[in-house]
Amino acid sequence: MIGMSFEYFIAGRYLRSRQRLKFISLITGLSIAGVTVGVMALIVVIAVMAGFEDDLKQRILGVESHVVLMRHGGGFTDHERVMDQIRAIDGVVAATPFVYAQVMLRSAGGASGAVLRGVDPHTAADVVRNLPAERLVSGPRDGDGPSGNGIPKIILGTQLAKNLQVQVGDTVHLISPTGMISPVGHLPAMRRFTVAGLFSSGMYEFDGSLAFTSLSTAQRLLRMGDAVSGIEIRVRDIYNARHIAETIVDTLGFPYWAKDWSQMNRNLFSALKLEKTVMFIILALIILVAAFNIASSLIMMVLQKTRDIAILKAMGATDRSIRKIFVAKGMAIGMVGTVLGVCLGIILCALLQHYQFIELPGDVYYITTLPVKLQLMDVVLIAVSAMAICFVATLYPALQASRLDPVEAIRYG
Repeated sequence: MIGMSFEYFIAGRYLRSRQRLKFISLITGLSIAGVTVGVMALIVVIAVMAGFEDDLKQRILGVESHVVLMRHGGGFTDHERVMDQIRAIDGVVAATPFVYAQVMLRSAGGASGAVLRGVDPHTAADVVRNLPAERLVSGPRDGDGPSGNGIPKIILGTQLAKNLQVQVGDTVHLISPTGMISPVGHLPAMRRFTVAGLFSSGMYEFDGSLAFTSLSTAQRLLRMGDAVSGIEIRVRDIYNARHIAETIVDTLGFPYWAKDWSQMNRNLFSALKLEKTVMFIILALIILVAAFNIASSLIMMVLQKTRDIAILKAMGATDRSIRKIFVAKGMAIGMVGTVLGVCLGIILCALLQHYQFIELPGDVYYITTLPVKLQLMDVVLIAVSAMAICFVATLYPALQASRLDPVEAIRYG
């Protein structure tokens, strides 16, 4: 009776024995190296792309809120009541009103279009953490009262300030299409602002287009009265933001609608996800090439061990046992390569994370070093995929070995 360990014992002997054909040993070594390089490259690339995605997410959420609530038909005036209802929903951390409009900014050094956002200086920082909203506060009326110099304050993105050639303390003129009707036609509203601060998110589209002022100033400039454009909301768990947005809409009912951060940046994160998937497929081809080497070495070993296989079958080994021997050897090669690749990949990710010896040009990328985020599920998926490819590569050689006729193999082997 042949025991269950018989197949693995023979497979181990084949792995440890010195091959008469050195070419087979070379192919085996190349197979292990191929699997190692493929797994290592997959782990490093997927970790870097996950790091890019996480870093990008943090930068976007440093300027945008987790959920934005607005109303069909335009602004609304009962925002205090609406915010009280929102804050009562489980998972909501903070809420703040805002208004927004497209404007033109002009300075002595240039002019640029911008998106003006009016925020509440006292509650905006609880929702948008990277915004220095406290700099908009200078008195009881946010710079318009007697405690200030009569000039309201504005915060500009760093790239927008660079385009306008202004710094903190300089003056800019804001031109809004919401103006007044005069005998000569429609006149746009114009107002002078003092640059109270700059903010940097690291995202060019934000830093080059956003400008913030106080809510009351923006309402007067846009002639909105007490109305607001919408409410920005911060939640406890960003991955539960969509569910909370749906809960808010269900609570308030029509005509309110809400979007979470993933919906507002759907195109960007969809592109990142697609790129990550494509890179996984492309780099998995390295492992596939190594799997072909595994199949080649096993096929040549079948040819070399024809007489041995015939003797084993004559002694009572079944076709299933013969298949197990060659599958076990192929999987051992794949396992060694996968383990080495995982170890080297983790080590390289740790080196990239701690020493950051790869620098990126700051004028091209929004970061200067490679962000790395190694996730356990990614490592497990890569290792399982590599082992699955190696397993498939062993099936044909193992099947060919099990089909050998022992009589013919002994006679002509």
